[in-house]
Formats: sequence, C-alpha cells, structure tokens
Amino acid sequence: MSGAAGNWSSLASLPGMDDSEFERWASLLEKRTGVVVPLKRKAFLVTSVRGRMRETGHARFEDYLLDLQRVPEGAIEWTTLVDRLTVHETHFFRHPPSFDLIARDWLPALAAEPSRSALHAWSVGCSSGEEAYTLAMVLDQHLAARGGKSYFGVTATDVSLPALAAGRAGLYPRQKLDEIPEAYRTAYCEVLDADSFRVRDSLRKRVGFAQFNLLDAVGASMKRLDLIFCQNVLIYFARERRRDLLATLANLLKPGGLLVLGSGEVTQFAHAKLARVDNRNVLAFRRTS
Repeated sequence: MSGAAGNWSSLASLPGMDDSEFERWASLLEKRTGVVVPLKRKAFLVTSVRGRMRETGHARFEDYLLDLQRVPEGAIEWTTLVDRLTVHETHFFRHPPSFDLIARDWLPALAAEPSRSALHAWSVGCSSGEEAYTLAMVLDQHLAARGGKSYFGVTATDVSLPALAAGRAGLYPRQKLDEIPEAYRTAYCEVLDADSFRVRDSLRKRVGFAQFNLLDAVGASMKRLDLIFCQNVLIYFARERRRDLLATLANLLKPGGLLVLGSGEVTQFAHAKLARVDNRNVLAFRRTS
C-alpha cells in the first residue's frame, strides 16, 4: 500500500483523532457495513485503527484512510480492518430459550406440513460459527427424532473473513465444550486433545460459510428461507436502517418460516406478513402468508 511512512520509532506515538476525523471514519464504516459507531465509542475505534496502522506502517489517520479507499488495492486491507472493528464474541447455545422455541414449538408445527421436504436456515452475523453449529445441532437432533423430513442446511454469513475461516474449520478451545449440553456434545463433538475439540464432519457438512454484508440483502434476489436467526446483529445498525433490514428478512421467509431476533434489538416492530410469537423470553416472528 502506498501510504506507509516512517519507521517503528516514529510510530511509537501516533497522533490523536479529533471529532471531525472520527466522523469521517465512522461514516465510512457505516456506509460500507451498516455498523454504527457512536461518539461514545470513539476510543474503541481509535484503538482498533491505531493497532492496525502500526502493523501496516502508517503514521497518520488521513494517509491510512486514503489508502483504504483506493480501488482495488484497499479492498484486502479494508477486510482486515473490518475484522478488528466488528465484535466476534459468541458462544454455543448463547440464548437457550431461542433454541428451545425452535425445537419444541416451531419444528413440530413445521413437521405437520407435508409439502416441506427440506429446511434451510440462515445464521446472520455468524462470527466464528458457534451459533450456526448450534442451529445445526438442534435441527439435526429434533428433525431426526421426528422421523421423515430430515434434510436441512444452514447458511452462515459474516463480514469477517478470519471469523468465517474459523467457522469452516469447526475447531474450538476445549473449555467451550461446557457451553454445549451433554446430549449434543456427545453426538456432534469430538475431543482432539487437552486443548481443543472439533465439530464432527457429519454436522460440518450441513453448514456453509460465506462472506456477506447484511446491507446487501436489501433489494437482492435471494432464495426464500424457513428459519432466519439474527441475534445481536441489528444493535449495530442505525434505528432507521433496522426497519428496512427487518422488512427484507420478513420477505425472505417462506410462509410458516421463523425470524428469531435478540431481545431488545427492536421495539414496536410490526409487519403485515409476520405474527409475533407468544413467548416472553424470545423475540421471534412467524411468517403468516
């Protein structure tokens, strides 16, 4: 990249970022990813950008920003920076009531529809794959238990290439096994050594990982889905943009399909084709028509 300057000693103390410069960075991030970084999180953005600047040899925010916007040279570096600026904290079975709703309420109702021979789920903002594999475990176990309709697939998407690579590998620290209930752990995980375990190949084949920006879903031609799991994603978008995204997700569902959101991610949301699921522990909507 063309903006590298100085040496390591000159980078020991990078300049500060004033509010107008912060607005330029925050605007670029929102425009490209939809993620909103408010002024109160300025320190987070500055720390993340500075860390990457030290690695690339940039001494000024302005030079680094210009390099990021160069086409096509800046595309790879932008991907690396976005990985630093997006949150990847996730867990297996992160919100148990949501998976209970899928297994105990939604799947039995879906099984009563003989026209469905397959089920396709989407894990939005999947990070390093724990959520997507949790969905796959729940779908596999409960569809198999009901017999018949057992084919399913999970598409897992994120903007972070490193996170997606981790998801594809299906390799996790041994301590994460404690997040997985025993019945699922035995069926779908194999311990490799004292430090790690892997999701079994039979389940990993059911989950496909792909880079995708949720903003691109608006107006895009996409296949319709049975289940959309979108928790802890919308909170990073501006409120006015959340409505457009939710309308898009609603239109991607098949009749009878389920949209699962994070509690508190949206309030007073209504859509003509969605009905709120009656469950005080889960924010979910079912496609009615």
